[in-house]
Amino acid sequence: MSDAFTTRVLNVASGSREAVVDLTRDCEAFLREAAGGRDGLLNVFVPHATAGVAVLETGAGSDEDLLAALHTLLPADDRWQHRHGSPGHGRDHVLPAIVPPHATLPVLDGRLELGTWQSVCLVDTNRDNPDRKVRLSFLG
Repeated sequence: MSDAFTTRVLNVASGSREAVVDLTRDCEAFLREAAGGRDGLLNVFVPHATAGVAVLETGAGSDEDLLAALHTLLPADDRWQHRHGSPGHGRDHVLPAIVPPHATLPVLDGRLELGTWQSVCLVDTNRDNPDRKVRLSFLG
């Protein structure tokens, strides 16, 4: 693979409850190795049918607010036609339509170009799958 494109897969333990997992430090560590001070794009992709990637503020309650909003939009009840797994699991399969399974972010001088309060996060409402893979790809 050329040095213009580098990829790595992270193994993320999201646990057995709904979670917003901050991946920013993992992204920064990857870019220190992969970007080599270059400009480019970082793509973050979750190859799962029941998880997404979001850019949002964490630590000040926004991550919990996101989970609460998802409960309002996608209640964990028996309304869903997709019915395997824990009760309400069908909603987890709708999540990627609202929180997409990818984000592409600018990299300037080898550094992730985020706003002051922005973080790159895995959003996982699926309590049945506590182990996730996240693919980071840098194109420079």
